[in-house]
Amino acid sequence: MRGQTRPRLLITVISSIAALAMALSLTITASAQGTIAHSNASSQHHTLNCESNAQFCTEVYDSEDVFGDDVYVGHDEPSTLFYSNIPGSGNHMQYELTLPSDPPPTPIAGRTYNFELHPAFWFGMAMCDTQSFPEQVSTCAPDSDSNIVDPAKSAVKAGQAFMEMQFYPPGWSAWPAGVSCNATQWCAALNIDSLSENSVTGQVLNDTCASETGLEYVNFAFITKNGKPQPNSPPNPVNSTLATFTPDANADLFMNSGDKINVGLKDTPHGLRIDLNDLTTYQHGSMTASAANGFGQVQFAPNPSTACNNIPYDFHPMYSTSSEQTRVTWAAHSYNIAFSDEIGHFDFCDNVDTNTGACVGNEGVPGDQEPADGDDFGCFAASQTTLVPVSGCIATNTGFDGVPYQLGAWPDGNTYLHPTPIQFTSPTTGPGNHFNYNRMAFEADLPRIEATTGQCNRQTGAGCSLFPTTDDGTPAPFYPFYSITLAHGACAWELGANMPHSFNFGGNAQYGSLLNLAYTGTGGASVMRINDFRQVLPFNPCPDFNSGGH
Repeated sequence: MRGQTRPRLLITVISSIAALAMALSLTITASAQGTIAHSNASSQHHTLNCESNAQFCTEVYDSEDVFGDDVYVGHDEPSTLFYSNIPGSGNHMQYELTLPSDPPPTPIAGRTYNFELHPAFWFGMAMCDTQSFPEQVSTCAPDSDSNIVDPAKSAVKAGQAFMEMQFYPPGWSAWPAGVSCNATQWCAALNIDSLSENSVTGQVLNDTCASETGLEYVNFAFITKNGKPQPNSPPNPVNSTLATFTPDANADLFMNSGDKINVGLKDTPHGLRIDLNDLTTYQHGSMTASAANGFGQVQFAPNPSTACNNIPYDFHPMYSTSSEQTRVTWAAHSYNIAFSDEIGHFDFCDNVDTNTGACVGNEGVPGDQEPADGDDFGCFAASQTTLVPVSGCIATNTGFDGVPYQLGAWPDGNTYLHPTPIQFTSPTTGPGNHFNYNRMAFEADLPRIEATTGQCNRQTGAGCSLFPTTDDGTPAPFYPFYSITLAHGACAWELGANMPHSFNFGGNAQYGSLLNLAYTGTGGASVMRINDFRQVLPFNPCPDFNSGGH
């Protein structure tokens, strides 16, 4: 962190926010007076601190610069990006999603489950936030390509946030109290991530407020059946409580594995609205990122201020269209309209201290076990799971040796051993959502993650690999990739291994070559960083004609 002392984390627990992580080690911050809230005090302040819970936050392009060298470790995000010059394609679209199913709930050799592969997956979009990075302009025109500014040419750009419409798999209990969304059901939440940093001066949010909200903070709200946040559950990070992050079966939309979901995203006069229509059960849920629903900005107030104020705010999409230029320039990824999985967050542990959430035994998959090391925290015992009795850790797997990096772990058509794949159509936009995005790209932020272990030089690209090096010094056995197939009468994307009746664009090679992007550095000068592999296709190989797309 530039010129400031990093805010201290006040308490780390496995939160009862099982919908977020299914036994996530969540940093719960207390009030500025230092009061530590108990997990059953649902009205006291709690927030999702991205310094220790990066798996649920947008990946920062230079986390060492913001958070310091020893705090923030991000997460692995293989992604698909969608491009269109149709007005509205940056703020109005729909997808058809089929939620994956798990194999039988009896752990046997070679069997894997969704919670072991990904704590969440999501649909994304760039958003306006005038109190977020780069803190250079006090206004942001919603839904406008006037916000496109190349950091290589200017540091003067409207403030930016990134929206992730996240879906959470079933299967986990939570400690010390509470339950997951459900042992067999999915739930979902609207997340908007912001970064409280002035990119030119290097100033960040004051220490007092950052200890409550974090420097990268999150507006969070479950998708509910009535479109309103739960009682005593304000989404904004200044006022959020434990109840904000605790799923409620009476209020929230729960979905079954295998359900087909229509995912609609559109701007409204009072902010982005998400609609989830379960086409299997005919249930509906929604959420609007509005001030009326409790969404808000954290006022940017650097040291020596101690202010920590919520500014009620309607969050609107930032751009009209979607292209390589419609970026969030503090994020490691280059995307605007995108789908991404979040992988690399599960490894087995044979002995967990349930009081601390630490692995005190051996980590690793069968045949590759070794004493626990620095990436084994956020752990849970077999008694704390609800789908299958298995113990493990959900922190970022910087050793690249957990379940998501194993050959034979991902969907491959064998539903007795492995989950079915996430299936989703390309987005459609325009009037009636009848127009396809005409180009797309594959992107993986492996260089950003590999840099935290020292194997990748983000200035030169030396050591950056599509198969990251494990802590044993060998390449990871596997990395998931996207395929297209015919599902429900439409072309659909899948993520996993080789699937029957699919085309995979060269497997892991689909992510292409190293991408050198410009970012804004201290003083306003641009800096170049290699954070991603990316391959842009000049066409969309999987248009959605099932919904009338052109």
